[in-house]
Amino acid sequence: MQDIPRDDAEWRTRLNPIQYHVLREGGTEPAFSGALWDRHDPGVYRCAGCAVELFRSDDKFDSGSGWPSFVSPAEVAAVTTHEDRSHGMVRAEVRCAACGGHLGHVFPDGPGPEGLRYCINSAALEVDEE
Repeated sequence: MQDIPRDDAEWRTRLNPIQYHVLREGGTEPAFSGALWDRHDPGVYRCAGCAVELFRSDDKFDSGSGWPSFVSPAEVAAVTTHEDRSHGMVRAEVRCAACGGHLGHVFPDGPGPEGLRYCINSAALEVDEE
């Protein structure tokens, strides 16, 4: 795992502009624009901010949403959820538990046993190929 930056200046040097916007400002990349939404190769998905393992390719599915979607995190403790009331709706925001980076949102319309869809920005992730 990488050292987690402590201040905004360190985050700005570590992350590219879209990663910074998503992870540190809670932004969202446009649907179907990220590098990972249509990726199907085996791999481990890590936080682009701190390299913590967040998701695995075995849990990835094509939701048709235009963002990488997963039925569950690699470890329950790898992510946290927080109420998000932005954009006139109530959603569950997903953050990296290690560095607090915004990842995306989780919705109760997934195909897995828990019925969840973790809708995650490509910019928030890096992949280690298996």
